[in-house]
Amino acid sequence: MLLSGNHAVAWAARLARPNVVPVYPITPQTPILELITDFHAAGQFDAEILTPESEHSVLAACIPASLAGARVFTATASQGLLLMHELLHYASGARAPIVMANVNRTVASPWAFWPDQTDSLAQRDTGWIQFYSESAQESLDSVLHGFRVAEQVMLPVMVNHDAFYVSHALEPVQVPAQEIVDAYLPRYAPVNRLDTAVGSSWGNVVSQHMFCQHRHDIEDAMARALAVVQEADREWSELTGRSYGVLERYRCDGARAVIVTMGSMCGTAREAVDAMRDAGLPVGLLKVRLFRPLPAQALRVALTGVPDVVVLDRNHSPGLGGILHQELRGALYGLPAAPRVHGFLAGVGGVNMSPDAIAALVRRALDGAPQVESAWA
Repeated sequence: MLLSGNHAVAWAARLARPNVVPVYPITPQTPILELITDFHAAGQFDAEILTPESEHSVLAACIPASLAGARVFTATASQGLLLMHELLHYASGARAPIVMANVNRTVASPWAFWPDQTDSLAQRDTGWIQFYSESAQESLDSVLHGFRVAEQVMLPVMVNHDAFYVSHALEPVQVPAQEIVDAYLPRYAPVNRLDTAVGSSWGNVVSQHMFCQHRHDIEDAMARALAVVQEADREWSELTGRSYGVLERYRCDGARAVIVTMGSMCGTAREAVDAMRDAGLPVGLLKVRLFRPLPAQALRVALTGVPDVVVLDRNHSPGLGGILHQELRGALYGLPAAPRVHGFLAGVGGVNMSPDAIAALVRRALDGAPQVESAWA
């Protein structure tokens, strides 16, 4: 089908057969909700669709539904995700395996509607597993992977794609048959749930040691998620022929420099890599698909022996710079003969980064010494 990224996500939600879908419309996420309600009106989406008065209330509806044993899907963007912040912590702490699509958009103020990943990266410590997809096809598949992973490790999952570059751009998408998804996603039936017959509860006050143990358990679940994500990807590959991994290496063999980035910029970076290779400059691309849990060991393996790494961040953490830049520096710390890591704030606020602009940043990095701070592109 010819689908936008948002409509691909709506198709994934339909195929996953969620029981409850609370959603509030916000640009540029609204087409997800619109298509879901079209499916529902046509009798093709058998779920309880709720439209509360705010995104905070959306997640407040998601959590108890999930704890009662329902499969839950939602979607948001930008300010909507920020309004959910308090309850993002509550969802992960309650071990509610909600899957949420987030359309990465600039955060206010000033007011803008362009692609920027600061909204979701600002939630990196909330305990949600985070995927970043490059295309509509990857967004569809990642939502389905998200349910598989969330319901195995009992943590919520956020699938992120860039506003407009992915959310509204049309491209051919292979929509899997319902029978394939049903085989991949068995019915969600948790043993522990809010049920008068079970007699359990959530959210009660605990001691310091119990709270500490609870956080320890969340960290263990994040650690397990790395293997679960890879297994979910492998099984999806067997069913559909499509595989993404947690990282993707592109023309990295013998590379003098490797570009590291996330989301839609990866497609542009591939064009830049091809052009630089044609010009005789050995450059590769390392695409980061899974950001939480951060696949630190896989990053170390993928970048071992690479002289220079150029990180492109479509986000901005004031006082820190690029979030992926600093996370990668931390992951590579102590690695023998670690690469020189150069960070650029590239595409912040949706500024277009052409293949030529990316190539210029790579040459700029190779001509200078790496800096602790991220540089503006």
